[in-house]
Formats: sequence, C-alpha cells, structure tokens
Amino acid sequence: MAIPYFPKFMGSDKSPMAAGLLIPSSAPLSSPLAPPILTQDELKKIAAYKAVEYVRSGMVLGLGTGSTAKHAVDRIAELLRQGKLKDIVGIPTSKKTYEQAVSLGIPLSDLDSHPVIDLAIDGADEVDPDLNLVKGRGGSLLREKMVECVCKKFIVIVDESKLVEFIGGSGLAMPVEVVPYCWKFTAVRLQSLFEDAGCIAKLRTAGENGEPYVTDNENYIVDLYLEKDIGDLKAASDRILRLAGVVEHGMFLDMATTVIVAGELGLTIKNKQ
Repeated sequence: MAIPYFPKFMGSDKSPMAAGLLIPSSAPLSSPLAPPILTQDELKKIAAYKAVEYVRSGMVLGLGTGSTAKHAVDRIAELLRQGKLKDIVGIPTSKKTYEQAVSLGIPLSDLDSHPVIDLAIDGADEVDPDLNLVKGRGGSLLREKMVECVCKKFIVIVDESKLVEFIGGSGLAMPVEVVPYCWKFTAVRLQSLFEDAGCIAKLRTAGENGEPYVTDNENYIVDLYLEKDIGDLKAASDRILRLAGVVEHGMFLDMATTVIVAGELGLTIKNKQ
C-alpha cells in the first residue's frame, strides 16, 4: 500500500503549489487534497529523503552513485550542517560521489578502515519482485557492489518506473564490467551465455567519437540487452563471473534489505522477507 507523501522540498515550508509543483488543471482550486504532478526527479528526491530518515548519528554510511543517490547525499550533508546528524563517516562508491561529498563537507573514509558499514543508500536501474536489482548503468557497479555487500542494511531508492517483472525486463542494459584486453572476445562469450534469452552484447561508448566508456577502475563495460527472463539468477551470476576477462556484473542479488519506491500515489516501502 502506498503511503501518501507530500514533501517539503529543500527545507521549504511551502505547499506543493508554492514550491513550484504543478497541480492538475482539471482539479478544483478549492480542493486541498489535489495531488501534485511530480517529475521523475522529484519522485527520486522523495524516496531519497525518506531513506535518509533511517540514518543515525555515528553511522558509517555507504554513499551511492547516480541521480537518485545524489539527493540522499545532499540531504545527509544538509542534516550535518544543521547539527541533526553528527559523527557520520561516508564511504563513496565512485569518484563522482567522492567529489560531491567532499564539496559538501561530509567526512569520508574507505573500506580498508571500515570493512563493515552500518547502512548504504543507493538507487537502482531495475528492481524485481524479490528485490533483486540491476545497477551500473551509471558505470559504478564494481565499487557500489564492494561497498553495499558489506552493509548491515542496504536501502534502495527508486521511482516506480524502475520496477520490473524480471531482471532485464526493462529492455535496457544489464552492465558487465570487463578488462579492456580483448573485450570483443569477452563480449562474444557473454552474449553466447544467454542466447536463449535473445541477448545482445554491446560495448558502452562515450563521447561523439564513440570511444569506449572507461570506469573509475580503468575498465570497460559491456551492456547486455535481454528479451526474455534468464531464469536462475544465481546460476547466471556464476556463469558470468567464471568467464576470464569479466570483473563484475550489475546484478545485485539478495542484497537490498529495503526498497523505497516513490510513485504518484505516494511511497511504498518493501522489506526483504
């Protein structure tokens, strides 16, 4: 069941309309309960702010990467400035998040110093009914998985467009990080693993010249596009990781403890069973 949630954006006490949110033109102006029409980014912010409510002073936090996680990092910094949070240590999952956190004054460390993390907050590209995830379309899947696999709690924040019936069900990329050496050889082998699911493997590129996208770890990413369900996800994971040349894949299996979904009707909180 969705929880109606009408946030005060960026610490504002204004109503949704006064804060610049749009009200349906067909709604009577006298109706105080007319729901605002929220953009996808505003839905992400709602989910992110809700997730930060789980943060407590003194925690070691995994700081996620991407457009949704960015809102959570901003909110954590805001609460630190206000004195509502204290003694927070952040473990960033990418160079981009590191730079954001440094600019906001969030104290940072790493896994060498903090091998166990209290809580991580991050977005996801897909969430299936069992709370398995696809992550890494932003390119940070390896560091995200390293951080989020050692968390006591892992809260995933998404808007409802990320919900799928099966992994790969969006028709968008399921990323695999690979070493640059003979990446074509690796891509062909990856595609052949899931031929029955109509898999197409494509090297991720960046820029106008089509140069390979390079991760923070100086690797490439091969994106797998799937037409059908690949079945047993743990078996699929093992098959991918057994290929020499593969560094890591973007399936995050049995890792999320809570998923917060923001939709037009409010928030839905799904907990791991």
